[in-house]
Order: sequence, then C-alpha cells, then structure tokens
Amino acid sequence: MKRSEFSKRRQHLLRMMEEGAIAILPAKPVSKRNRDTEYPYRPDSDFWYLSGFPEPDAVLVLIPGRKHGEYLLFCRERDAQIEQWNGSVAGQEGAVEQYGADDSFPVTDIDDILPGLLENRNQVYYTMGRDQVFDQRLIGWINQLRGKARAGIHVPDNITSLDHMLHEMRLIKSATEIKRMRYAAQVSARAHCRAMRACRPGMREYQIEAELLHEFVFSGCRYPAYSAIVAGGANACVLHYTDNQDRLKASDLLLIDAGAEYQNYASDITRTFPVNGKFRRAQKALYNVVLEAQLAAIERIRPGNHWNEPHEAAVQVITQGLVELGLLKGRVATLVRKEAYKPFFMHRTGHWLGMDVHDVGEYKVGDSWRVLEPGMVMTVEPGIYIPPGVRGIDKKWWNIGIRIEDDVLVTKTGHEVLSAGVPKTVEEIEALMRNHE
Repeated sequence: MKRSEFSKRRQHLLRMMEEGAIAILPAKPVSKRNRDTEYPYRPDSDFWYLSGFPEPDAVLVLIPGRKHGEYLLFCRERDAQIEQWNGSVAGQEGAVEQYGADDSFPVTDIDDILPGLLENRNQVYYTMGRDQVFDQRLIGWINQLRGKARAGIHVPDNITSLDHMLHEMRLIKSATEIKRMRYAAQVSARAHCRAMRACRPGMREYQIEAELLHEFVFSGCRYPAYSAIVAGGANACVLHYTDNQDRLKASDLLLIDAGAEYQNYASDITRTFPVNGKFRRAQKALYNVVLEAQLAAIERIRPGNHWNEPHEAAVQVITQGLVELGLLKGRVATLVRKEAYKPFFMHRTGHWLGMDVHDVGEYKVGDSWRVLEPGMVMTVEPGIYIPPGVRGIDKKWWNIGIRIEDDVLVTKTGHEVLSAGVPKTVEEIEALMRNHE
C-alpha cells in the first residue's frame, strides 16, 4: 500500500482533532506461543491503518499544528547484532524515509520525551483498557506533569477514546482496501473449491483444513484471517467449532468457515456441502431454505437501506421455510415476532468486515440502525442448525448444520459479492464434486 494512503488517513484524523490535542497509539506487543516461541507478529489494525508500520515496540503520536512535524513515531533503534539474529528493523531513519514519519525517536527514550509532548495539551486521544501496561505509563506521565503545575505547566484534563473517530474512518473502505479484500476473497473462494474437490468420506477434518491453508499460502496469503471451522455432521451445530479432528462420514454434511488474510485484510466465507458429494433429501431441503434466505438478504444490500434489513429478510425466509418443512407451526408473522426461529437460527446474519474479521464500526447511530453507504463491506451468513437429540424433531433432521456466507461490498448502485467465485447452489456443488471424483 502506498505511503500516500496512510498519509491521507493521518491527515483526516488530524483535521478531526481540535487544536491543543494529542493522539497516542501504541503498537501491539509480541505474544508468546510457548516458553521460547513467539506467534508470528501481526500489527494491531488501528496502528497499522494509520502508519503501515509493521514492527512491535512502537508508539505513534499525532500532534495537530506542531511546528516540527505532526506525525512522530517512537520505534526500535537499529542494532547490527540483534538484526543478525532477528532481521532488519526500520530504525529512526527508516521510520522517516520509508514510513513517512515527520520525526522519529528511539522507543527507549519515550519516558524522557513523551511527557514533554503532553505539556500544555488540553486533550489526549487514547483508548484506555486495550494495553494495561501502557495505560499505567500514560497515567504516570500525566501525574509527572501534575508535579510541575506550580511552574505553569498545564496538564491534560481529558482522555478521550480514539476508537470512535478512527473506527468511523475504517468503516468506509478505500479503493486500495477493496482491492486487497477482493483478492483475499478470491483466494478463499479457490480454497473452498479445492476443499470440495479433495473431500472424501473417512478423511479427517484437519486434512481438509490443510487443503485450505495450502491454497492460502500458495497464493500469497501467509495466514488465515481466523481459525478455520471444518465441521462434519453434528460438529457443524457448534457455531465456533475449531477442533477439526473428527473423521468425515459419507452421510454427513461438512461445514467450512474459513478465509484468508491478504496484507492485513480479511475474507470470511462459509460453505456447506455433502461429504460424499450428494445431498440427502432432508439436507437438500434445509440447504435450499438457507440459500434462499442468503440470496434474499444480499438483495437488501444497497445504499440507503439500513443495516438490519438483510437480517430481517433472512429471518422471514428461514421462518417461512421451517413452517413449510414442519419444523415450526403457526403464522409466519407471529413466529417472527416471537423469535420462534431462534432454536434453529440463533445468530445475526452478518457483521462488518475489513482488517479485522469482525471489523470495527457501530451498527446503530443513536437508536437507529445505520444506513448503508458505498465502501462498507459486510458478511451475509444465515444458517440452520439441528443437533442430535432435539425433542419433537424427526431424526431425519438431526446432525444437520448449514451456513452459507459471502463477503459483500456496498457499491454506489447496489452491491458486489466479493466471494462469488465459490459455488453455492446444490447443483453447482454436486457438479464440482462429481467432476473431481
């Protein structure tokens, strides 16, 4: 992503900050996987959104109107011996030349420098509670300044969360962001197709997961956007199932919820298909209800409609379908009002998507659902879940968990399904699996 993209974001945020304010955003610390092994480092989304800086041990500071530069970056100094072991770092010169900082200081000097930057500031934009260690450091710097009040130094008297302004910015994706999300969705679509082709009765769920990961990494998406759900049979009725250990049975459906991350942008796709390549009658009947609900929900995505309209459309179709199949009894309108569908469809129809899988941005403005605007990206993922042993439900419906999920961009004239490259009708899925037996 070009430096100009990050610069535009910082300038936009600086314009929203009042005179005499300062914004402080620390990078996420490295996380340990076990005693002496670290997880691969992935920058905090907010920090990366403003800086594009990929290293830990860094702090971003924005000061509107500062004569010597409004964007400061504290980061690690270069050290040839450490870099021989762990790879190169940007250092102070790199922070300026490569990442556009107006000025950069060693992060080890932050206790000496940042309190001076806080002097005579009226407002501090900083999100408390996300990094408790840094919270205490910030409070310590402010208390340090209070000790100098007799010298005429003004102490910031207001700490305001940075989240609201920043997350409103992140909600509307730029053309560059959409390009990355489109690619992540295309890679994920290929991975789901690969999984369908590879699937055979008797395989382990993790073997199908391996097919997904192979396609992700081979296509330049080094990491999944989240832990994949590869759930056969009754496992698909556990919404966040990630054990991925069991053997796949020929008579079962397999639900795969998996998406690649490309350059810090996520995709999120779910498909459900028969392990043996052929839907049983009951499976097909429920599947088509979910598919109809998903298509109805996607149709409601356009500028001017509100966030909850796709969910309302999906609920209507699912409730109607459950009545027609005899799983619910009564008038559809009454059942919808009483939420009688919830034992079968207990989650929302979607969420925002972006750098985070469950991306930032409010779903309501005041007491009203947010109106959709071009540049928003959301998932659409209705489902029906019937675990074994449900009283009053014929056994032919047991062990069926179905979810169909796509990534949808709100455009100026309607919507674009970014993940359209993976089949989702019964006929398309059966044909794909049949042609690769």
